[in-house]
Amino acid sequence: MKRLACFLPLLLTACALGPNYLRPKVEPPGTFRGQSPAEAASLADQPWWDVFGDPALKDLIAEALRHNFDVRVATWRVDEYRARAGVAKSAWYPAISSVALWERGRYSAFQPGGGGVGNAYEVQASASWEVDLWGRVRRLNEAALAGYLGAQEARRGVYLSTLSQVAAAYFELRELDHRLEIARSTVAAYQETHDLFNRRLAGGAASALETARARAALASAKATVPSLERQIQARENLLCFLVGRDPGPLRRGTDLADQPLPPAIPAGLPSTLLERRPDIREAEEVLVAANAAVGVAQANYFPALSLTGLLGVVAPKVDQYTGAGKEWLVSPALTFPVFQGPRLKDQKEVAVAQWEQARLRYQATVSGAFGEVSSALVAFQKYAEEEQELAQSVRSLQEAVALANLRYNAGLSNYLEVLDAQQQLFPAQNALSQVRLSRLLTLVQLYKSLGGGWNLRDPGLAETAGSPKVGAN
Repeated sequence: MKRLACFLPLLLTACALGPNYLRPKVEPPGTFRGQSPAEAASLADQPWWDVFGDPALKDLIAEALRHNFDVRVATWRVDEYRARAGVAKSAWYPAISSVALWERGRYSAFQPGGGGVGNAYEVQASASWEVDLWGRVRRLNEAALAGYLGAQEARRGVYLSTLSQVAAAYFELRELDHRLEIARSTVAAYQETHDLFNRRLAGGAASALETARARAALASAKATVPSLERQIQARENLLCFLVGRDPGPLRRGTDLADQPLPPAIPAGLPSTLLERRPDIREAEEVLVAANAAVGVAQANYFPALSLTGLLGVVAPKVDQYTGAGKEWLVSPALTFPVFQGPRLKDQKEVAVAQWEQARLRYQATVSGAFGEVSSALVAFQKYAEEEQELAQSVRSLQEAVALANLRYNAGLSNYLEVLDAQQQLFPAQNALSQVRLSRLLTLVQLYKSLGGGWNLRDPGLAETAGSPKVGAN
């Protein structure tokens, strides 16, 4: 017995077959394309409530992180994989079961004591335990733990994706609101011109052609209003779905033109992207699990040692549970895979092929992440330049409309000059609104592609200091 006690620690610390996990070699660039010299700080280090300053948007994001359907599904998925890891961990311990049995029947006369009707009572307890000689159980635990950690990263990815979807939909809603204001302002301007021409036509000072052109311009501008109102309601309904509400109107915050935008965005060091992005971290956990599966496949080539024990009592009556009725059994078993055809070999090849797939998916995820950040950085810079030029164009066209009206009222030009100036201003204002939206959407995309909020505590578990409460039920 003492020898067995000394031998058990050796069994428990036996080597684990298969390769130990090493992160595949990835060579991150020195800087992201479109980035100035790399900085240690990153936009991703900021909490979302500092990146997006609109109070109405912050409330919507906080609500979505509590009630969004994808977030809730991801939370239950984490619970599922936590339980799966617990199932795998249970293999470390003996499996103990018990049975209580009562029998009544007629026994054969050829059996000792047989030839009559009788009862039999039996109580047994049994235990079995697989000694992890080759690390098979350890590798299964590694795989299960990696699945659990991967589910946590997937949930963090869902948080970030939900945050980004809500922010993008809100900015699109505010852009539609802004375009609706432009359309109504344009309708009012065209209505004023149309009324003026009607009066001048009645007085014989304007032509029917000018009046007809003014009426056509007014009708065209009015047609955009119901279209924008329809899109606004659809966007509100989308936001309500994202935050887990029934469809309905939403509170507005800061105007589109006043939404804060950072003049420059620190992207951070490319190498830290591997630690920030939840999809990269999830892909790595999948690779860890695939690596452990290779070890399991290798351990299947070797014999498995299991220990089985049984302790019980059998008696014809309950009150006869004496020492004579006791039974016990100790049964160590060593199972050898003598011949199983190509099954073990093919199982290992399956595990190796899955590991190679996971490795390539991990490397592809990393490479794609670098490209996403670079594209978003360049887009943010170029949209800023485009917005600056469009803003100048709108200012110039507004001056042109004012001058054209003055010239027309002074009799120095006809209405076509006024109409031409107005018809150029309306699309220019819309273009400026759309490029502003593009800058805001690029900010959202950049925050997401950098793995924004990576250093925050799980909003489903705790309230971060200074942040809106996102963990309440």
